[in-house]
Amino acid sequence: MPKPNEKLAESLAALQMLQQGGRRVFRSRQLSRTHREWLLRNGFLRDVVKGWLISSSPSTRAGDSTPWYASFWEFCACYCNARFGDKWHLSPEQSLFLHAQNTVIPKQVVVYSPKGSNHTMKLLFGTSLYDLKQKKALSMSDMSVKDGLRLFSPAAALVKVTEGFFVRKPIETQVVLASMPDASDVLRILLNGGHSAKAGQIAGAFRHIGRPQIAEEVVKTMKAAGYDVREADPFAPEKTFAALPVAAAPIVGRMQAMWESMREAVVDTLPQAPGLPKDKKAYLRFVDDIYKNDAYHSLSIEGYSVTPALIERVREEGWDPDHHDDDRKSRDALAARGYWQAFQTVTGTVARIIAGGNAGALVRTAHRDWYRELFQPCVAAGVIPAGALAGYRNDAVYLRTSRYVPPRWEAVRDAMPALFDHLEKEFDPGVRAVLGHWLFGYIHPYPDGNGRMARFLMNAMLASGGYPWTVIRVDDRDAYLAALDRASIDMNIEPFATFIAERVRWSIKQVGAKVRS
Repeated sequence: MPKPNEKLAESLAALQMLQQGGRRVFRSRQLSRTHREWLLRNGFLRDVVKGWLISSSPSTRAGDSTPWYASFWEFCACYCNARFGDKWHLSPEQSLFLHAQNTVIPKQVVVYSPKGSNHTMKLLFGTSLYDLKQKKALSMSDMSVKDGLRLFSPAAALVKVTEGFFVRKPIETQVVLASMPDASDVLRILLNGGHSAKAGQIAGAFRHIGRPQIAEEVVKTMKAAGYDVREADPFAPEKTFAALPVAAAPIVGRMQAMWESMREAVVDTLPQAPGLPKDKKAYLRFVDDIYKNDAYHSLSIEGYSVTPALIERVREEGWDPDHHDDDRKSRDALAARGYWQAFQTVTGTVARIIAGGNAGALVRTAHRDWYRELFQPCVAAGVIPAGALAGYRNDAVYLRTSRYVPPRWEAVRDAMPALFDHLEKEFDPGVRAVLGHWLFGYIHPYPDGNGRMARFLMNAMLASGGYPWTVIRVDDRDAYLAALDRASIDMNIEPFATFIAERVRWSIKQVGAKVRS
């Protein structure tokens, strides 16, 4: 009789066959009852709804939503294909979100299909799928398929969403409008459907984002076809947009729209910048003195078990992986050593910034050095492969317990240059610090270390305004991550700006107390 480990090995081999091509979602009937029971019992699979399973990991903590959010869209595509064949598509609102690179996992996804039953199916972690019965399927000319998901095309989604959507979701609408190379696609849908009122709204929207030629083309063409079109701006009156690059990568347009919509809230929240320090040596001494405190809190936020004694041992060159197995093998010791090395490199960048260099331009190059130093000890110890130092990620990443999903790895190559373009052009150092920190985490360019790198970037940008080095404390971890989530999910930067402003004010008081003493 096979031993338990042999039975599990057989079940894992069956699962591996199904996972070829990176699949995470499976029908229960694709595995025998014995294999399913062994894999579910040992944490390699998880039930979603009756008849459907997703890949998981035995190391997944209770309440960790990562396996589900990583599988969410694949599940939607597989389930809908199995139930509706090719007669289904996502709602125009969700289609527009995906075209605009809004990667937040929705609480409810709405699916249109002639085979729908107007039923809500509850899924994991408070998510659900609602199948809305529709008389006929969407025509192929108005549809686009993305990662197996059947969507309204960008033009069709713009025509189909309600006017209220433009007011509620101006960033997504603006990004999709900017992706239109000309008026042709949207005009075809407007003309064939006789959408005269919508034509006026779309023309007004194009004019609002700085594309008057398309606005006039829409109005003139609709009138030439005999429709009475009255142009009307569908956006909220107080919303003003800077023109986005025409037909730029969606992530680039999205970042510009977010930056423009959020910067004023940051300006209004942060204390006025002190200005570049006159005594640059004193400023750098303060940075050096705060290292131990910063390292403890930054590493602890990321889940490392570090002590002041370990940090001091690393600082005083007591870390010796060549002669001490504990240093060579300890995850915490390696992280502490990497943080020390990276901190020294960041300090060098800060020195150039307070000497008057453009912070964005300097960090554009230097952040790669910071990252290499952060993980060099792990590579040297053989804990991670040398290829980890190559640069930006080449796979998907997911954030534990958050509905926000960072952009696809391909988008990172467009997003990171765009981030540094904004940092270079922005004249307010507080905006550079707050939006730079948030957007670095929003992009999540690396497989690991993004939180530490974002805090390094924040402090480099704070230095450009003469603000003191500011520590995010592990005691505030929940509030910190919740504020980041509010920015990434709800597009509300105010909680994060307020959080950083409070920490900056505390740092300014500490510097003042040190000077007085």
